[in-house]
Amino acid sequence: MSKGLLIFGTGKIAEVIYYYATEECGYKVAAFTIDEQYRTGNTFLGLPVIPFHEIEKLYPPVEYDMFVALGYHDINALRENKCKEAIARGYHLASIVSPNTHVPKNVTIGHNVFIMPPSIIHPCVKIGNNVFVWSGSVVGHHSHIKDNCWLTSGCNVSGNVVMGENTFVAINATIGHSVIMGRDCFVGANALIIKNAQDGQVFIAESTKPLKVNSKQFLKFSNFSSL
Repeated sequence: MSKGLLIFGTGKIAEVIYYYATEECGYKVAAFTIDEQYRTGNTFLGLPVIPFHEIEKLYPPVEYDMFVALGYHDINALRENKCKEAIARGYHLASIVSPNTHVPKNVTIGHNVFIMPPSIIHPCVKIGNNVFVWSGSVVGHHSHIKDNCWLTSGCNVSGNVVMGENTFVAINATIGHSVIMGRDCFVGANALIIKNAQDGQVFIAESTKPLKVNSKQFLKFSNFSSL
């Protein structure tokens, strides 16, 4: 990599991004940055933490790219806004795509995208800007994941899906073939979506109800006790 990398954020997401950026994607991370009111120390993972309003003075955009490593707060709006601020300051936003995901060559990927292995991305997929795809996710052929989305581990996006901006898809959720999702949707864990969704809709699967017996009683009278 010809330019160094700055990471916005000092939380757990930033720590994950740091690992993949340095260990699998060949980036040299120079520093972390965060808004001054959230800075709790001068270093993080052994590197300096610089207030965001001062970052370009010490690490100018001509020499460094940036990655915004924030979560899905406010349906990804916080991360979206910080990306806009970084771009306004002149930074190019890098994407951290592990080579171990083996993304097909005809997949298009925007800026500030994170793809963690072992995700499966089919050919002919379009991934917009500021999209996070966590381990074990599947994105089917000809699907279009628009800007600022978050796909959590193990979710399944079938082929020819259009996912609207700022949509969150939780663990093990499934979006059916050719479904069109509106923007700002929240799809909870294990939910199954087979019809088009309007903007801002929420889908929550029912939680598994506990049995009336406790775990010791269950194991005593179940087939598990003979294993």
